[in-house]
Amino acid sequence: MAEQKATNIVWHQGAVTRNDREKVNGNKGCIVWLTGLSGSGKSTVAVALEKTLWSRGVRSYILDGDNVRHGLNKNLGFSPADRTENIRRIGEVAKLFVDAGMVAITAFISPYRADRDQVRALMPDGDFVEVLVDCPIDVCEGRDVKGLYAKARAGQIPEFTGISAPYEAPLKPELTLQTGQQSVEHSVAQVLGYLEGRGIVPRA
Repeated sequence: MAEQKATNIVWHQGAVTRNDREKVNGNKGCIVWLTGLSGSGKSTVAVALEKTLWSRGVRSYILDGDNVRHGLNKNLGFSPADRTENIRRIGEVAKLFVDAGMVAITAFISPYRADRDQVRALMPDGDFVEVLVDCPIDVCEGRDVKGLYAKARAGQIPEFTGISAPYEAPLKPELTLQTGQQSVEHSVAQVLGYLEGRGIVPRA
């Protein structure tokens, strides 16, 4: 848990509630948290999911691992402590999107179970949808156009998840996408079916 350093601060409640925003948006807010190894398909699924949601009028936005490290988290590396802070910040940002009545789609390796559980704890029950993007490491390596796995195996990238750093898979994710053997379209349909079933987004 991050230390609270600021003092003499008060939370200011606005006049527009989350419920008000959700009524205007026509959908409920939630976090779709995609977690998995590098190359498992998190960003690919996120982009396709956002496009499908947008085509149906659902307010959504992707928070992608690489993109966030270009700005908000550009001062963080990949040590265990920095990974934890990276996910903490993303959780807080995603929480704001949910309060705005949007579907926040996050695509982060987020290798540590405790970090993901900390984000879940920020949210009301049901607002955190943990999605394991499950793909065999050999398939992930075969998709690796940036050559990160090869560099990691050569010792050129320290603390690389799945090679020299651990990945702790969710024990009870809301969904598991078998991206090593199913299409992107199938994965998106699986997520949509869950969101529709929960009444988060309207059925098509």
